[in-house]
Amino acid sequence: MPNVDGTEKNTIGAQLKRSGVSRREFVQLCSTLMVAAPAGLALTESNASPASVAKEVAKAKRPSVVWLHFQDCTGCSESLLRTSKPDVADLILNVISLDYHETLMAASGHQAEAALHKAVEENAGKFVLVVEGSIPTKDQGIYMKIAGKPALDILKEVGSKAAAIIAMGSCASWGGVASAGPNPTDARGVDEIITNKPIVNIPGCPPNPYTLLGTVLEFAVVGKLPALDDKKRPLFAYDRLIHDHCPRRGHFDAGRFAGNFGDEGHNKGWCLYKLGCKGPVTKAACSTRHFNEIPDCWPVGIGAPCFGCTEKGVGFTINAYDTVQIKGVGAATPPDTYAAVGSASGKIGAVATGLVGLVAGALGGAAWAAGQKLQSSEEATADVVKDKADVAKGGR
Repeated sequence: MPNVDGTEKNTIGAQLKRSGVSRREFVQLCSTLMVAAPAGLALTESNASPASVAKEVAKAKRPSVVWLHFQDCTGCSESLLRTSKPDVADLILNVISLDYHETLMAASGHQAEAALHKAVEENAGKFVLVVEGSIPTKDQGIYMKIAGKPALDILKEVGSKAAAIIAMGSCASWGGVASAGPNPTDARGVDEIITNKPIVNIPGCPPNPYTLLGTVLEFAVVGKLPALDDKKRPLFAYDRLIHDHCPRRGHFDAGRFAGNFGDEGHNKGWCLYKLGCKGPVTKAACSTRHFNEIPDCWPVGIGAPCFGCTEKGVGFTINAYDTVQIKGVGAATPPDTYAAVGSASGKIGAVATGLVGLVAGALGGAAWAAGQKLQSSEEATADVVKDKADVAKGGR
């Protein structure tokens, strides 16, 4: 599909070729996107292959992206920079045309301002605006000014000329850490300020960078934003509770809970619910799409409870180690139909170890636990009953 002007010089494929990016590297990116961010581009078709997706993406014109920073820690940009498949410098910045980004650009001062105005005017009505950080709305100009303008005015000015806006991270989506009480700046998310533009919220602290790239590419290739939930989050990345796909879910169902950091249960990889895990009320893809291609690179994967950063009213609102109410199957307690953990002999045989390993693997992890020495039936039963009672009370 050639560009409107009849040329293909501004397509993603042409830019990749000019930059020396191989077709193999580009197909690898599309393969990653099909797993990490199955947006449009026919990515959800059962017969789609990375090569066919790469062919369609290469025809699209590189979308112009303007990236604004407000009250943020730059963690969302840092997460983007640490993608390794592909390397951001060699590939991601060739797939999109990042025309303004205060952290990555060499220009500063008046030159940076000139670059911003040029990018906005030349691509008015066509560019994607990415906002990182919350916007202070109280006492405009006191808490934040850029080039002499209050942050709120900059957002309204640039946002009015964008084709679509992506709120990158929890702060831009709903206020994030800056909105935590007492919220002196009256920090707010983008969609509370801009109401007449298509807006996608990609909350997370930080969010997975491939969610951003998948969203931008769908907009560039098929001319529309991905399907969103009631909180304006892309369904392909926020359609599941972490609790439902957690690799520790088998331990929750069996009544095995870590009671303290560093205790026996914590060291064995047991459920972190009693330590304040917010996975039962948090929708995100962290448990199935780990960060920067590193296995277990997410909070629960390294032994920390889910903080609930993708949910307004959870992250930065509920105390980190307070438990939350569990809804759905199992309600507030694990199912009573599961057998007690343990065996009379204290150990299980090799065949049983293999079978239990397969089942545990199918549930999402912890197959190694099947080979550990177990408590006696009486001790295990007593522990399970106690843990279930604690969970029912919202205990920790």
